Order: sequence, then structure tokens, then C-alpha cells
Amino acid sequence: MRIHLALRRHVVPLLLAIGLVLTASAAAHPATPRPVPLRVATYNIHAGAGEDEVFDLDRQVRALRSLDADVIGLQEVDVHWGERSQWRDLARELGHRLGMHVAFAPIYSLDAEPAASGPTPPRREFGVAVLSRHPVLRVRNHEITRLSTQGENPLPEPAPGFLQATVAVRGIPLDVYATHLDYRPDPAVRAAQVADMLRVMDRPCPGRCPAHLLLGDFNARPDAPELAPLWTTLHDADPGAPTFPASAPDRRIDYVATSAGIDLRRTWTAPTGIASDHLPVVADLHLTRR
Repeated sequence: MRIHLALRRHVVPLLLAIGLVLTASAAAHPATPRPVPLRVATYNIHAGAGEDEVFDLDRQVRALRSLDADVIGLQEVDVHWGERSQWRDLARELGHRLGMHVAFAPIYSLDAEPAASGPTPPRREFGVAVLSRHPVLRVRNHEITRLSTQGENPLPEPAPGFLQATVAVRGIPLDVYATHLDYRPDPAVRAAQVADMLRVMDRPCPGRCPAHLLLGDFNARPDAPELAPLWTTLHDADPGAPTFPASAPDRRIDYVATSAGIDLRRTWTAPTGIASDHLPVVADLHLTRR
């Protein structure tokens, strides 16, 4: 009994001292959190039609599945839009068939033509979407400058269709933005759209703002002057290859762009045959906890 007490008098202080040293060492050298891998893609799905202008959603699903991406930004998404896509909800169908969460932001949302009988048809919508294997926490549809294709003699004015989907990637919030910029040769509208997008992405947020991705069809080459402001704050994940037109691509107009807090590992264009008139851009990323 006396031996045990003697040992306790010496051992207990020693253990306390070791614990204090380890605690101090951990405080001085905190463990570096491991980066979280994420594969993302952007893809203009051409309203479900291939470069042959044949609507084939099965072909699109195969192309999307082949990307094996965790997050995908989509452009030219029809939701009950018209005969070209068989009046189907492409956003919901693609999400269901791929087993992914869906966020959709209409650029156009129009009244349906009245039915002769039966229930009122759903609204005709066309826009952008985000598919995500990770939970979608919040969805916002922001306005940016647009020159409408749905009326005569349009003027540039604010209109929706700049999607912000906040997703939770293993506990890390990430703002994913999906966009589709103006296609016309005059860059003025695209320049206004870039300024508008930057204002949205730079808005203050409670606490520390999440890192963000910008995915989309910009309808301009990387060196276009109207895109230059983007590259002052975002990194262009350049795949080193053109993306349009799909069968014989000669220019890159599709982009994955990343903010601080995201490390780019590799990026490429994915061969998908003629499932669309664009090729997808795919990127492997690492997210860091901020």
C-alpha cells in the first residue's frame, strides 16, 4: 500500500506535466484540416437535343453520368417549354435519373397557352440549373442585365437567371453560381452581365463568406475584353481545349471559374459525342475549410 502511494505521488504529477506539454504543443501546432475533393462540371445541354438537333434525353443522361461529377452547372434547360423538349421538365428529370439534388433558375417564365379542357398547364420556363450530389441549402435567382429573345425590339434590362445554389460539401458551404451570358456579337450586354455577376458574388454575407464556383456558357473566348474583370478575382480552370461546336470544337466559351479557398487539381473537356452542341468542362478540385 505504501509503495502504491509513493508511486502515485511521482506518477500523477508526471502525467499532468506530459498532458500540459501535449496541450501546449497542439495549440502551437494545430492540425491542418484535410482538403475535401470535389469534381465539378459545366455543360450546355442544348435543351436536351444533340448537335444533330434530335431531342434525346437518354443520350444526355448517359453523357452527364459519364462525367462522374459531384456538382454540375447546366445551361439551356427547358421546363415545360415547348415541343422541342416534349414539354418535359428537364431539370427535375435529369436530377431524378442521376440521383442528384436540383436547383433551377428560370431566365424566362411565361404563361402557358390555355388548355381547351382539363387542368391549367404549368408555366413555360427556360433557364439554368445546378445538379448536386451534396445537399442544397439555399437557392437564389439573381437578376443581371439581359437582352430578351422573347419580344420585339428589346432593350437591355435586369432579368433573372443568375443562379446561386449554396451546397454543403461534407460540412463545408460552397456557393455554386450557374450562368449563361448573351450570345450576340456585340459585347456590351456581356460586359454589363459580368459587372452584375461580380456585384452579386461580392455581396457581404453573415460571418465568413463561402468559397464560390462560377459555372457557365459565357459565349466569349477567354481573352475577350468583357471577361477581363472576372479574372481579377476568379481563377479560370482552363482545360486547354476548345468546347464549341462539339463535333469540331474551335473555340472555348464554357467555363469553370474558382475563388480563393478552392485548389484546382486538374481540368479537361469530356468527350460526349453529339449529345449536345457543346463539350462539358470538368475539373477536380480541393476545398479547404476557411
